[in-house]
Amino acid sequence: MGKRYYVVKEQAVPEVLLKVVEAKKLLDTGKAHTINDAAELAGISRSSFYKYKEDIFEFHENSQGTTITLSLQMEDEPGLLSDVLKIIAQFGANILTIHQSIPINGMASLSLSIQVLSSTGNISEMLEVMEGQKGVRNVKILAKE
Repeated sequence: MGKRYYVVKEQAVPEVLLKVVEAKKLLDTGKAHTINDAAELAGISRSSFYKYKEDIFEFHENSQGTTITLSLQMEDEPGLLSDVLKIIAQFGANILTIHQSIPINGMASLSLSIQVLSSTGNISEMLEVMEGQKGVRNVKILAKE
């Protein structure tokens, strides 16, 4: 079973996760220049930051126009990239950039930036479908702007 995504109210989120979001904001705004500084200012350990940094993002009610950058690890198989791009098209997101590395040991790293439109379907569902695609090993959200 693939990863599942949930939307929860802030009061239900453990404090450590909220502090990870705070630390990420400190880094993004330049108020902290290192992860160590950001973790210290947010009141968490560096290990907590590293443990959860890829797993929590602030949700914005109006995500239309939002750009999401994804990182994918996938097998070097003919047509697999096309299949992944079809999934994005089926969910109605707009592809802004595609960067693929030269495959090493049969695995390719891919970075995709997609734009969420008013017609875009459920992003969490889209990610789950992508992860369920045969040959796709890993899908991560790198950034949400």
